[in-house]
Amino acid sequence: MADTVAITDVEGGVRLITLNRPEKKNALTGAMYDAMREALEEADASERIGAVVFAGQPGMFSAGNDLADFMGRAGDGFSASPALAFIRQLARTRTPMVAAVDGIAVGIGATLCLHCDLVYASPAARLRMPFVELGLVPEAASSYLLPLRVGRLKATELLLLSQPLEADEAQALGLVNAVLPADMLLDQAVVQAARLAALPRAALAASRALIRGDQAQVEAALEAEARAFDTQLRSPESQERLRAFLTRSKPAASA
Repeated sequence: MADTVAITDVEGGVRLITLNRPEKKNALTGAMYDAMREALEEADASERIGAVVFAGQPGMFSAGNDLADFMGRAGDGFSASPALAFIRQLARTRTPMVAAVDGIAVGIGATLCLHCDLVYASPAARLRMPFVELGLVPEAASSYLLPLRVGRLKATELLLLSQPLEADEAQALGLVNAVLPADMLLDQAVVQAARLAALPRAALAASRALIRGDQAQVEAALEAEARAFDTQLRSPESQERLRAFLTRSKPAASA
Protein backbone atom coordinates (compact mmCIF):
# COMPACT_ATOMS: atom_id res chain seq x y z
CA MET A 1 0.00 0.00 0.00
CA ALA A 2 2.80 2.38 0.86
CA ASP A 3 4.28 1.60 -2.55
CA THR A 4 1.24 2.83 -4.48
CA VAL A 5 0.03 5.69 -2.26
CA ALA A 6 2.58 7.69 -0.30
CA ILE A 7 1.24 9.66 2.69
CA THR A 8 3.65 12.36 3.82
CA ASP A 9 3.07 15.08 6.39
CA VAL A 10 5.17 18.10 5.43
CA GLU A 11 5.96 21.46 6.98
CA GLY A 12 3.08 23.87 7.52
CA GLY A 13 0.45 21.35 8.61
CA VAL A 14 0.06 19.87 5.12
CA ARG A 15 -0.63 16.21 4.38
CA LEU A 16 0.60 15.15 0.94
CA ILE A 17 -1.19 12.20 -0.70
CA THR A 18 0.93 11.07 -3.65
CA LEU A 19 -0.26 8.43 -6.11
CA ASN A 20 2.73 6.27 -6.89
CA ARG A 21 1.87 3.63 -9.46
CA PRO A 22 3.46 5.07 -12.60
CA GLU A 23 3.66 1.75 -14.44
CA LYS A 24 -0.18 1.75 -14.47
CA LYS A 25 -0.56 5.54 -14.92
CA ASN A 26 -1.66 5.77 -11.29
CA ALA A 27 -4.80 3.70 -11.95
CA LEU A 28 -6.53 3.25 -8.62
CA THR A 29 -7.02 -0.12 -6.91
CA GLY A 30 -9.20 -0.89 -3.93
CA ALA A 31 -6.17 -0.77 -1.65
CA MET A 32 -5.26 2.68 -2.98
CA TYR A 33 -8.79 3.96 -2.37
CA ASP A 34 -8.63 2.63 1.18
CA ALA A 35 -5.28 4.32 1.80
CA MET A 36 -6.57 7.68 0.55
CA ARG A 37 -9.80 7.40 2.53
CA GLU A 38 -7.91 6.64 5.71
CA ALA A 39 -5.54 9.56 5.07
CA LEU A 40 -8.52 11.94 4.78
CA GLU A 41 -10.19 10.54 7.89
CA GLU A 42 -6.97 11.00 9.85
CA ALA A 43 -6.60 14.56 8.57
CA ASP A 44 -10.08 15.45 9.79
CA ALA A 45 -9.31 13.94 13.20
CA SER A 46 -5.96 15.72 13.54
CA GLU A 47 -5.38 19.11 15.14
CA ARG A 48 -1.99 19.27 13.45
CA ILE A 49 -3.03 18.69 9.81
CA GLY A 50 -4.70 21.76 8.32
CA ALA A 51 -4.81 20.92 4.60
CA VAL A 52 -4.35 18.01 2.19
CA VAL A 53 -2.66 17.99 -1.23
CA PHE A 54 -3.36 15.33 -3.86
CA ALA A 55 -0.54 14.75 -6.35
CA GLY A 56 0.56 12.15 -8.86
CA GLN A 57 3.76 11.43 -10.73
CA PRO A 58 5.41 13.70 -13.32
CA GLY A 59 3.19 13.65 -16.39
CA MET A 60 0.38 11.61 -14.83
CA PHE A 61 -2.16 12.42 -12.14
CA SER A 62 -4.40 9.37 -12.42
CA ALA A 63 -5.87 7.17 -15.15
CA GLY A 64 -8.91 6.57 -12.91
CA ASN A 65 -10.05 3.14 -11.80
CA ASP A 66 -7.85 0.13 -12.40
CA LEU A 67 -10.57 -1.61 -14.40
CA ALA A 68 -9.19 -5.12 -13.91
CA ASP A 69 -9.22 -4.62 -10.13
CA PHE A 70 -12.59 -2.89 -10.33
CA MET A 71 -14.24 -5.65 -12.37
CA GLY A 72 -12.82 -8.23 -10.00
CA ARG A 73 -14.92 -6.62 -7.28
CA ALA A 74 -17.97 -5.98 -9.45
CA GLY A 75 -19.81 -9.01 -8.08
CA ASP A 76 -20.07 -7.26 -4.72
CA GLY A 77 -21.62 -4.21 -6.38
CA PHE A 78 -20.50 -0.60 -6.39
CA SER A 79 -22.20 0.08 -3.06
CA ALA A 80 -19.67 -2.14 -1.27
CA SER A 81 -16.62 -0.91 -3.16
CA PRO A 82 -13.61 0.90 -1.70
CA ALA A 83 -14.09 3.44 -4.50
CA LEU A 84 -17.48 4.53 -3.18
CA ALA A 85 -16.22 4.59 0.41
CA PHE A 86 -13.45 6.96 -0.70
CA ILE A 87 -15.85 9.13 -2.71
CA ARG A 88 -18.16 9.49 0.30
CA GLN A 89 -15.23 10.52 2.48
CA LEU A 90 -14.00 12.92 -0.20
CA ALA A 91 -17.36 14.70 -0.24
CA ARG A 92 -17.58 15.02 3.54
CA THR A 93 -13.94 15.84 4.35
CA ARG A 94 -13.73 19.04 6.43
CA THR A 95 -10.01 19.58 5.89
CA PRO A 96 -9.28 21.86 2.91
CA MET A 97 -8.02 19.94 -0.11
CA VAL A 98 -5.75 21.03 -2.95
CA ALA A 99 -4.97 19.16 -6.19
CA ALA A 100 -1.75 19.35 -8.23
CA VAL A 101 -2.69 17.90 -11.62
CA ASP A 102 0.07 17.05 -14.09
CA GLY A 103 -0.82 15.01 -17.15
CA ILE A 104 -3.84 12.72 -17.44
CA ALA A 105 -6.72 12.93 -14.97
CA VAL A 106 -9.35 10.41 -16.03
CA GLY A 107 -12.60 9.45 -14.30
CA ILE A 108 -12.18 9.86 -10.56
CA GLY A 109 -8.87 11.55 -11.34
CA ALA A 110 -10.96 14.39 -12.80
CA THR A 111 -14.05 14.30 -10.55
CA LEU A 112 -11.87 14.33 -7.43
CA CYS A 113 -10.86 17.87 -8.41
CA LEU A 114 -14.47 19.06 -8.11
CA HIS A 115 -14.21 18.48 -4.35
CA CYS A 116 -10.89 20.26 -3.94
CA ASP A 117 -10.82 23.83 -2.68
CA LEU A 118 -7.93 24.80 -4.96
CA VAL A 119 -6.74 23.10 -8.15
CA TYR A 120 -3.46 23.76 -9.95
CA ALA A 121 -2.51 22.18 -13.24
CA SER A 122 0.48 21.87 -15.54
CA PRO A 123 0.15 22.66 -19.26
CA ALA A 124 0.11 18.88 -19.84
CA ALA A 125 -2.98 18.35 -17.67
CA ARG A 126 -5.85 16.69 -19.52
CA LEU A 127 -9.14 15.89 -17.77
CA ARG A 128 -11.54 13.30 -19.14
CA MET A 129 -14.66 11.62 -17.73
CA PRO A 130 -15.45 8.59 -19.95
CA PHE A 131 -18.21 7.08 -17.80
CA VAL A 132 -20.98 6.78 -20.38
CA GLU A 133 -18.76 5.28 -23.07
CA LEU A 134 -17.97 2.51 -20.56
CA GLY A 135 -21.68 1.90 -20.01
CA LEU A 136 -21.58 3.64 -16.61
CA VAL A 137 -22.80 6.94 -15.15
CA PRO A 138 -20.94 9.87 -13.57
CA GLU A 139 -19.77 9.54 -9.97
CA ALA A 140 -18.54 11.68 -7.05
CA ALA A 141 -21.56 14.01 -7.43
CA SER A 142 -20.10 15.22 -10.73
CA SER A 143 -23.55 15.19 -12.37
CA TYR A 144 -24.52 17.87 -9.83
CA LEU A 145 -21.28 19.77 -9.28
CA LEU A 146 -20.07 20.05 -12.87
CA PRO A 147 -23.21 21.75 -14.28
CA LEU A 148 -23.03 24.23 -11.39
CA ARG A 149 -19.47 25.10 -12.37
CA VAL A 150 -19.58 25.12 -16.16
CA GLY A 151 -23.27 25.12 -17.13
CA ARG A 152 -25.49 22.27 -18.28
CA LEU A 153 -24.48 22.33 -21.96
CA LYS A 154 -20.74 22.16 -21.31
CA ALA A 155 -21.25 19.57 -18.58
CA THR A 156 -23.22 17.46 -21.08
CA GLU A 157 -20.32 17.63 -23.51
CA LEU A 158 -17.84 16.60 -20.83
CA LEU A 159 -19.92 13.89 -19.13
CA LEU A 160 -21.89 12.36 -22.01
CA LEU A 161 -19.44 12.79 -24.89
CA SER A 162 -16.33 12.32 -22.73
CA GLN A 163 -14.83 15.44 -24.30
CA PRO A 164 -11.23 15.89 -23.09
CA LEU A 165 -10.51 19.13 -21.27
CA GLU A 166 -7.08 20.71 -21.66
CA ALA A 167 -5.49 22.75 -18.89
CA ASP A 168 -6.11 26.20 -20.40
CA GLU A 169 -9.78 25.49 -21.04
CA ALA A 170 -10.19 24.03 -17.55
CA GLN A 171 -8.81 27.28 -16.17
CA ALA A 172 -11.10 29.36 -18.39
CA LEU A 173 -14.10 27.35 -17.17
CA GLY A 174 -13.17 27.90 -13.53
CA LEU A 175 -12.16 24.31 -12.82
CA VAL A 176 -8.47 25.17 -12.34
CA ASN A 177 -7.04 28.13 -10.39
CA ALA A 178 -3.82 28.44 -12.39
CA VAL A 179 -1.77 26.64 -15.03
CA LEU A 180 1.87 26.42 -13.96
CA PRO A 181 5.08 24.90 -15.29
CA ALA A 182 5.31 21.27 -14.21
CA ASP A 183 8.41 21.90 -12.09
CA MET A 184 6.57 24.57 -10.07
CA LEU A 185 3.24 22.77 -9.73
CA LEU A 186 3.64 20.76 -6.54
CA ASP A 187 5.51 23.53 -4.71
CA GLN A 188 2.70 25.97 -5.47
CA ALA A 189 0.04 23.51 -4.32
CA VAL A 190 1.88 22.87 -1.04
CA VAL A 191 2.49 26.59 -0.43
CA GLN A 192 -1.18 27.40 -0.94
CA ALA A 193 -2.22 24.45 1.21
CA ALA A 194 0.05 25.71 3.98
CA ARG A 195 -1.58 29.15 3.69
CA LEU A 196 -4.97 27.51 4.22
CA ALA A 197 -3.64 25.46 7.13
CA ALA A 198 -2.34 28.61 8.85
CA LEU A 199 -5.75 30.33 8.88
CA PRO A 200 -7.97 30.40 12.02
CA ARG A 201 -9.61 26.97 12.00
CA ALA A 202 -13.18 27.89 13.00
CA ALA A 203 -13.37 30.81 10.58
CA LEU A 204 -11.87 28.69 7.81
CA ALA A 205 -14.33 25.86 8.40
CA ALA A 206 -17.34 28.17 8.50
CA SER A 207 -16.24 30.08 5.39
CA ARG A 208 -15.48 26.89 3.51
CA ALA A 209 -18.95 25.52 4.31
CA LEU A 210 -20.56 28.74 3.04
CA ILE A 211 -18.56 28.70 -0.19
CA ARG A 212 -19.25 25.03 -0.89
CA GLY A 213 -23.01 25.40 -0.45
CA ASP A 214 -25.60 22.74 0.32
CA GLN A 215 -23.71 19.66 1.51
CA ALA A 216 -26.92 17.63 1.73
CA GLN A 217 -27.55 18.23 -1.98
CA VAL A 218 -24.04 17.08 -2.85
CA GLU A 219 -24.42 13.90 -0.83
CA ALA A 220 -27.90 13.25 -2.27
CA ALA A 221 -26.50 13.50 -5.80
CA LEU A 222 -23.59 11.24 -4.86
CA GLU A 223 -25.92 8.56 -3.52
CA ALA A 224 -28.28 8.78 -6.52
CA GLU A 225 -25.27 8.34 -8.81
CA ALA A 226 -24.05 5.40 -6.73
CA ARG A 227 -27.37 3.57 -7.14
CA ALA A 228 -27.42 4.18 -10.89
CA PHE A 229 -23.73 3.23 -11.16
CA ASP A 230 -24.40 -0.04 -9.34
CA THR A 231 -27.26 -0.86 -11.71
CA GLN A 232 -25.21 -0.05 -14.79
CA LEU A 233 -22.14 -1.90 -13.54
CA ARG A 234 -24.20 -5.10 -13.39
CA SER A 235 -25.68 -4.57 -16.86
CA PRO A 236 -24.60 -6.57 -19.94
CA GLU A 237 -24.02 -3.25 -21.70
CA SER A 238 -21.41 -2.10 -19.21
CA GLN A 239 -19.82 -5.52 -18.77
CA GLU A 240 -19.31 -5.79 -22.54
CA ARG A 241 -17.83 -2.28 -22.74
CA LEU A 242 -15.49 -2.86 -19.81
CA ARG A 243 -14.29 -6.20 -21.20
CA ALA A 244 -13.69 -4.56 -24.59
CA PHE A 245 -11.63 -1.84 -22.95
CA LEU A 246 -9.53 -4.36 -21.04
CA THR A 247 -8.89 -6.50 -24.11
CA ARG A 248 -8.59 -3.45 -26.41
CA SER A 249 -11.23 -4.99 -28.67
CA LYS A 250 -14.12 -3.18 -30.35
CA PRO A 251 -17.41 -3.38 -28.40
CA ALA A 252 -20.40 -4.88 -30.15
CA ALA A 253 -22.79 -2.38 -31.68
CA SER A 254 -25.63 -1.37 -29.40
CA ALA A 255 -29.11 -2.50 -30.36
